[in-house]
Amino acid sequence: MNIPSPNDTRVPTFYETPSPKNMRGIWSWLITYDHKRIGLMYMWAILGWFTLGIVLGILMRVELLQPGGKFVDSQTYNAFFTLHGVIMVFLFIIPGIPAIFGNFIMPMQIGAEDVFFPKINLLSYWLYVLGGILAIVSLFAGGGMPDTGWTFYVPFSTKTHTNVSMATFAAFTLGMSSILTGVNFVTTIHRMRPANMGWKQIPLFTWSLYATAWVQILATPVVGMTLLLIILERAFGIGLFDPSKGGDPVLYQHLFWMYSHPAVYIMVLPAMGVVSDIIPVFARKAIFGYKAIVASSLGIAIAGSLVWAHHMYTSSMSDAAVFLFSFLTFVVAVPSAVKVFNWLATLQGGSIVMAPPLAMCLVFIVLFSVGGLTGLVLGSAGTDVHVHDTAFVVAHFHFVMFGGVGVAFLAALYYWWPKMFGRMYQFKPAYWGLGIFFVGFNLHYVTMFMLGLQGMPRRYYTYVPRFATGNFFAGIAGVVMVLGLAIILWNLIRSLRSPVTAPNNPWGSTTLEWQTQSPPPLENFTKEPVVPNYPYDFPEKPDDIVRV
Repeated sequence: MNIPSPNDTRVPTFYETPSPKNMRGIWSWLITYDHKRIGLMYMWAILGWFTLGIVLGILMRVELLQPGGKFVDSQTYNAFFTLHGVIMVFLFIIPGIPAIFGNFIMPMQIGAEDVFFPKINLLSYWLYVLGGILAIVSLFAGGGMPDTGWTFYVPFSTKTHTNVSMATFAAFTLGMSSILTGVNFVTTIHRMRPANMGWKQIPLFTWSLYATAWVQILATPVVGMTLLLIILERAFGIGLFDPSKGGDPVLYQHLFWMYSHPAVYIMVLPAMGVVSDIIPVFARKAIFGYKAIVASSLGIAIAGSLVWAHHMYTSSMSDAAVFLFSFLTFVVAVPSAVKVFNWLATLQGGSIVMAPPLAMCLVFIVLFSVGGLTGLVLGSAGTDVHVHDTAFVVAHFHFVMFGGVGVAFLAALYYWWPKMFGRMYQFKPAYWGLGIFFVGFNLHYVTMFMLGLQGMPRRYYTYVPRFATGNFFAGIAGVVMVLGLAIILWNLIRSLRSPVTAPNNPWGSTTLEWQTQSPPPLENFTKEPVVPNYPYDFPEKPDDIVRV
């Protein structure tokens, strides 16, 4: 580590430092190896894709305000929900927390100067960008907009004349980026920690990334090969999935969900790590059950890889297989419940200091718990057959992914924003935006639960008149939800021009990233960080936080 001279009082930040080839300006960002710059480039790209995904979601809700296809035809609507799904799953939720905060924060949390493979880190970013570009190009290239949904189910995806091959190759490219990131994180955590940082001294956010990275490495190649098989089937008619040629479309479902259900935990585990890091800080209390949370993270990664076929109860599996996967689905809920219990136990008896990151974590717990409990309805075969492929499934998925992972993503932004940019934001707009979002979110998706129980199918661009009232109400609530989200994000963006400079540790946190400047210097630390014996030791007398 290059330590500045004692006489040099100016600390150069990574914003000012040239790239490895001594270049400045925009090119120095595009070829940078600095994990913090790469994390920021991921952030702006992911927020851009997230905005586009939200716009597509609103367009779908506008179409569903009234039955009968008032604004777009069925083909365009199918393209909307296909691209909405691809963007939100592959370009936002899966990479969001690991790519941004894993890159920016994780090396500092373990006292490292960078990730173990800086060049591969840059390569994974550009693969992510390439995958996003291909997804957009697939809309306008020859063949028409892909209309299969983000699952690319066969035999439709192998027979439709739309541009599915490019869309699946885009998802394949994004999968390669995910694998490289996972390999980089596992190696970094093993090899870049200080000699005096043992496994029980690692912050829980880093632990969550470690468990996630193994799922990325082991599960992502399955979906990558499956997507390539779709391309080969479309190009050469090999007949692996086409029943008219002796293929088996159910085989595709097994291969797809062998990745895509573990992918749920690629999304959820980092979100849980964010919450596990934030709650003890604002409770001013050591996290309850550190070892149990670590074990539950690893348990979720393992058990979550064994329950893929609970998406397939209606696909003519044997009764024994249905029973097994239903049982495993209930088993995987146990480590998730352990985390919720430990978070609540940490808050119990703590000297709680309220701030936007903690408020968002509390919203996360509520929404994620609703998503988890409704997931048991889908995990039980007897009830799943009645609500399978209805709006109930859409509502459940969004409670877990958007209400859970999405809100945790916002909490991470609000928690580490002062560290990343050295600026504080206003608290009141954050609370107002979160309150509006919470009300709109629940009105929107609880209504969809009710529509699903009434039998409304998902993926349809129109519906019978008896679903009209619910869909109209859900559409208005969706607009309220997006308004709250816009306030939350705008509050952060405008803080970049804020005159309020963030101190190095505005929250009184105890993990290593708060021992350096805000924003951090090029190699993260100007002096060797002091590794605590336990990452969540707080003083007996709680300190106040910086309020704006």
